[in-house]
Amino acid sequence: MKGRIKRKLLQEQAWQAGAPETTIAPICPLCARPIPPSQRDAHHLVPKSRGGRETAWLHRICHRQLHALISEGELASRYNHVEALLAHPEVARFVQWVKTKPDDFFEKTRKSREKGRRIVG
Repeated sequence: MKGRIKRKLLQEQAWQAGAPETTIAPICPLCARPIPPSQRDAHHLVPKSRGGRETAWLHRICHRQLHALISEGELASRYNHVEALLAHPEVARFVQWVKTKPDDFFEKTRKSREKGRRIVG
């Protein structure tokens, strides 16, 4: 599945750019930096488990940070497009930080304390 999604995205981008697939350097819609091939992740804007099909290329670090901060339910209902993701305060703070890093930068992502909390009562 991953290979098919990546090939489809590359074909769409090549068609839009009018360039061969090998010369494409997609831009991360979150941090606006070019994504090297080794750091590309296809992100389902609505999670596959919630019926999502549309994908977007993200830096691996940006993709992992999204899933560390936001649950799949919230991704499906409130944060199912890039503008909404950028409006999330923690994502916006992360994006400001990661914009200053090199394109191939990667660091271990930690899960948000808030994401796993359940309200009992």
